[in-house]
Amino acid sequence: MAEVAAAASGTERAAILLLSLGEAEAAEVLKHMSAKDVQKVGAAMASLSNVTREHATDVMDRFVLELDEQTSLGVGADDYVRRVLVNALGADKASGLIDRILLGRNSKGLEALKWMETRAVADLVRNEHPQIVAIVLAYLDPDQAAEILPLLPERMRSDVLMRIARLDGIQPQALRELDEIMEKQFSGGSNLKSSSVGGIKVAANILNLMDSTQEQAITSKIGELDSDLGQRIQDLMFVFDDLSSLDDRSMQALLREIGGETLGLALKGADPRVKDKILKNMSKRAAEMLVEDMEAKGPAKLSDVEAAQKEILAVARRLADAGTIVLGGKGGEAFV
Repeated sequence: MAEVAAAASGTERAAILLLSLGEAEAAEVLKHMSAKDVQKVGAAMASLSNVTREHATDVMDRFVLELDEQTSLGVGADDYVRRVLVNALGADKASGLIDRILLGRNSKGLEALKWMETRAVADLVRNEHPQIVAIVLAYLDPDQAAEILPLLPERMRSDVLMRIARLDGIQPQALRELDEIMEKQFSGGSNLKSSSVGGIKVAANILNLMDSTQEQAITSKIGELDSDLGQRIQDLMFVFDDLSSLDDRSMQALLREIGGETLGLALKGADPRVKDKILKNMSKRAAEMLVEDMEAKGPAKLSDVEAAQKEILAVARRLADAGTIVLGGKGGEAFV
């Protein structure tokens, strides 16, 4: 059995570990993982069957952890995954991810694109009409769409994003037809559940997750072609400087989710208002340590700083989706 455990992939071992921990503990672990990692591990959890205690014990030994006597392995895995993901991410955020994990195992058409490498998806759609590409990207999760868009020909990018912003849903029949077209190009099963795709908020979310240079190029081009649409997209975007508008409770909740190294890197060159807001919501000692660490490490690459800021923004949006914090700034709603 040790040989079997040794042959298991890291993702499979992580899945066995989480199934062994119990729902609440597994949910706490998942909160600190990226969406893509949650998807991979969740899919492995849902696929596990006939996991013996000996196998589990060997895996736990490999993780240098102790295994409780009672385990949920092999017992209602689908229901377990649903409950864990809801506890970790909230019902709204988890619903789409659950579909991708539990239904995506045998998916085709548009749904199967969510399981493909971003470059493969870009190669698949790059020769399609921009309206088709817009519908496909709007159907995918914003982080995946944000990775695919820069891989498309430069002349297409702003056009596609404008079309996403102008989408106001799509007829189910049209979505089914598009799904059939995609299905003919690769194998996999269709799980279309909604025709509500696209819109200005989707476009803003995709831009939020893109590299700042590419984001600025696309927003600039959209502004030239349609200034009103460009402004409406900008109004719904939430950028790092907007963190200064968070209330203290929301900021403290956000800081609990962010590692010190990421925070220190993100604050290099940040707007002083953001830096002051963050330091104000930390203990005096923690704030001093953060400043000292930033000074000791010296200058950082702009690309690394922007990546850290994007990571923090992704956490902020996750917490906002779960109702834990309230986002202000351009992407938030005013309170009077």
